[in-house]
Amino acid sequence: MKTFGLLKILTLSSLFLLFSFSFGERKYGNEELLLKSAFEGKFLFGAALNHRHINGTDKKGLELLRQHFNSIVAENVMKSGPLQPTEGNFNFTMADRFVELGMEGNYHMVGHTLIWHSQAPKWFFTDDEGNDVSPEVLTQRMKDHIYTVVGRYKGKINGWDVVNETILDDGSWRNSKFYQILGEDFVKLAFQFAHEADPDAELYYNDYSMANPGKREGVVKMVKNLQEQGVPIHGIGMQGHIGLDYPTVEEFEKSILAFSKLGVSVMITELDLTVLPAPRRDMGADLATNVEYQQYLNPFTEGLPEDVKRKFDQRYIEFFKLFLKHHDKISRVTLWGIQDGDSWKNGWPVRGRTDYPLLFNRDYTPKPVVNEIINMARAHQ
Repeated sequence: MKTFGLLKILTLSSLFLLFSFSFGERKYGNEELLLKSAFEGKFLFGAALNHRHINGTDKKGLELLRQHFNSIVAENVMKSGPLQPTEGNFNFTMADRFVELGMEGNYHMVGHTLIWHSQAPKWFFTDDEGNDVSPEVLTQRMKDHIYTVVGRYKGKINGWDVVNETILDDGSWRNSKFYQILGEDFVKLAFQFAHEADPDAELYYNDYSMANPGKREGVVKMVKNLQEQGVPIHGIGMQGHIGLDYPTVEEFEKSILAFSKLGVSVMITELDLTVLPAPRRDMGADLATNVEYQQYLNPFTEGLPEDVKRKFDQRYIEFFKLFLKHHDKISRVTLWGIQDGDSWKNGWPVRGRTDYPLLFNRDYTPKPVVNEIINMARAHQ
């Protein structure tokens, strides 16, 4: 009887340990090994939320969010097209739910994004006859949109991606409709309107390929110009859309240092690591780029080979070492999704691919590198 009782206790203990390690909430002694806890005192750790998270249908994803993340950003529902599809007609249903979710979970919240050429509604720039509107009309439309959106969430949203992706890789300005009609002033106006609508919110510029030297110089020049005019800008978001061999850690670090010298916080936004071959070198992250599906561009439909897994792990470790090295300059690191199935990389720049860019698998289990990152962060002084 004593032997049977001991075996029963050992079996129950084993099951308890197995359960503790089964869903990403691992323990070290009595202490949970969680990403947000590992980075506490260094920077916030965030994730982008999609419709299934916001409407509550992805319950496993929300549980991972609760365990490992303390900052959230809406992937799509706060962009100008979904929010105001026709002039003056706002649809705040999903944006409101995002903010409610954030307040219920006491998350740091980022609004994404107020002014962006890619998903702005066409009516923003045209009159009833389809011609470009005047600078005065576009300015008023920007003001009305920003005042309405930022004002609605005043005191709730901690910070806003005010302007997204307006500098090209060579440092020149993107020839968007905003730029064509208003010139460089559209950025200044956007930040001014956002600040007027919520003086306490932090205001950010966000862009991809920020390790590119030309883009780095262009962004620095733009931000300096804004600062000289007294325009409030509090942070720069470096989108972390990286691959197994680009960008170099060294160039990424140069941008962290250059942006930090401007006196603003640096954020690593939209972090994901594609393992798939690029149709061409350094694709950036322009949504307008689409490439026809070809089988050789989708080589890992049944899972990753061990050598690719090792490269993936090492690459994430290299970048998190960099983030920890400069944690005094970085205020937030945000993954663009929670688990691999969430990622936009499965559909861009080639639709129908299977990618593995995030830290959690499609079955919501943590990848081995998660524990390595946690241990590295805990050991970092």
